[in-house]
Amino acid sequence: MTTTTPLYRPSRSDLAAMWTFLAAGAVIAVAAVVSAVLRIVEVLPNRDVQVLAEFSGTAAEAPIGPGGAPLPVILDRASITAETLPTFSLVSLVAEQVVAATTVIVVITCLVRLGWSVMRGEVFSRRSTRLVTTAGFTGLFGYAAVPFLANMAANGAFAEISDNTFDNVVMAVELAPFLLLAFIAALATVVFTIGERMRRDTEGLV
Repeated sequence: MTTTTPLYRPSRSDLAAMWTFLAAGAVIAVAAVVSAVLRIVEVLPNRDVQVLAEFSGTAAEAPIGPGGAPLPVILDRASITAETLPTFSLVSLVAEQVVAATTVIVVITCLVRLGWSVMRGEVFSRRSTRLVTTAGFTGLFGYAAVPFLANMAANGAFAEISDNTFDNVVMAVELAPFLLLAFIAALATVVFTIGERMRRDTEGLV
């Protein structure tokens, strides 16, 4: 005997929550695009380009002593300004913004579409699995690519400022959050894949 499962009818509170989620996602996506565009417009003239740079065991002085006296510190991160950037570094800086904005847009779009599917009662389906997989691994790619591109731009700034005499090549991605994000993305994909298979196997059964 087969039956047809009725579609879930969302309540008003469910719809309100979904619309709130949709609005928040739209705001975040627009903010990411605006921020990326403003940054690209700022750096494209390639004059006095300010970049955030990672340092590795670099000693410096900061006015943190009594009466503002300089004391030695170890730099971890600082903003530096180069008169111009090498072309490759400038391209990396622009690509950083494009990848960051694209990652945010793709992840939010997938999650919003997944939310609408759930509201319609379609939790485990091939479409939901694709959305979860795309969101998870796009976020993973963006998390790794954005700091990588930023570091490439910063290393170009170091080379320009020091006339290639300051060796501070840093290409680092925080490993623990990266592995956690990879685990979450893989787990979500596996869960939805299994759920989709179970739904197919039991579809139409009472």
